[in-house]
Amino acid sequence: MATLCKNCGYALVFDPTSQKLVCGACGGAFAPEEIEAEAMPYREDLEAVSAEKAYGEKSADTMDCYVYTCSECGGEIIINGTEASTTCVYCGNPNVVFSRISKQKRPELVLPFAITKEKAIELVHKKIDKGLFIPKDIKHFKPECVRGIYIPYWIVNADYMNAVVVSGRVRRGKHSVTRYYGRAGEMHIKNLPIDASRVLTNESSFRLEPYDLTWLKPFDEDYLAGFYSNVSDVVYGDLRRAALGRANEYFAEEALGDVHDGASNKKIISSHPSIRLDRDMVYAMLPAWFITFRYKGKPNTILVNGQSGKVVCGLPWNKILFYTLLVLTGVIVTVATFLLLREILPLLGKIEGRIFVLIIAGIAALFVTGFGKMKKVFENVKRTQDKAIFNFTKKRQG
Repeated sequence: MATLCKNCGYALVFDPTSQKLVCGACGGAFAPEEIEAEAMPYREDLEAVSAEKAYGEKSADTMDCYVYTCSECGGEIIINGTEASTTCVYCGNPNVVFSRISKQKRPELVLPFAITKEKAIELVHKKIDKGLFIPKDIKHFKPECVRGIYIPYWIVNADYMNAVVVSGRVRRGKHSVTRYYGRAGEMHIKNLPIDASRVLTNESSFRLEPYDLTWLKPFDEDYLAGFYSNVSDVVYGDLRRAALGRANEYFAEEALGDVHDGASNKKIISSHPSIRLDRDMVYAMLPAWFITFRYKGKPNTILVNGQSGKVVCGLPWNKILFYTLLVLTGVIVTVATFLLLREILPLLGKIEGRIFVLIIAGIAALFVTGFGKMKKVFENVKRTQDKAIFNFTKKRQG
């Protein structure tokens, strides 16, 4: 069913700025709770009644996913098994009319979009304009498509326990030795959002966070008007593994931070975690903008948190410029260090000399650390160029 304007009968679209359903024809605006979806035309209504009889009585716990027919241009939109709403691929009209039915679990809560499409694109440009090594072609990119998509999440509570062994290197005179530390504890995790769509990686959805869940509202399909949405396609085991992975990260950070013995190179060498998810988990839809473009033939997808505007991406960069500057910096640092050591070190006292050497060593360490962080940059670029996410977004041709 489509949500139609009370004044002129045109299809309504949810506006993130006003948090109302607005009519593009007459300018009418309505709160989602003020209106109900209008009945479908007679022919389609008879088909819907027949389908519901074939599937049984409609349940409040399920949501019907359809193959839609556009009431404006007559085009048929075939919906795959994990998509719950769409706009017409032919004319862009959000008005949808029932064709056939598929039962899916109905979300309990929804977090409405608060960021408009225009604002999302603006935020992306602001972020990439700051990138020194990002090519100009990307800075002036034109999106191939921009999709506002509600991502399904399960919001869970869990009890987590773990016992770990941490190893670390400790200085003993002129030498260092390896020491071992035991840490054990438990955590009660509350309102942890777990992405329930297999298309989007857990890493990508995690980087979209945080969402302010205090703004969640009871689910109403009117919030989907003009947007896309997916339904949960994961099983309990998937949720448990994802929750366990997140909990392990939190616990590891706390355990390593709790080792106060001057230890360096700390790492967990043994871990025995367990987790129990509460059964009162909540099914919710959370908003994100997917902005896609191609660069040198490769697809790139930038994600924007539809509530906060947080931009998630790892873009291609000018490697030639980066490595040229890196080599030049290395040469300058090396030459400057050699000259300083030759000219200044003999003039310094014993203590000052040691301090100076430590400063030089610190600069060198920062230089090496920069190389280490490059691995993370490469991983972010790989996620941005994930073809699965690109196709997931591109096929929604609203």
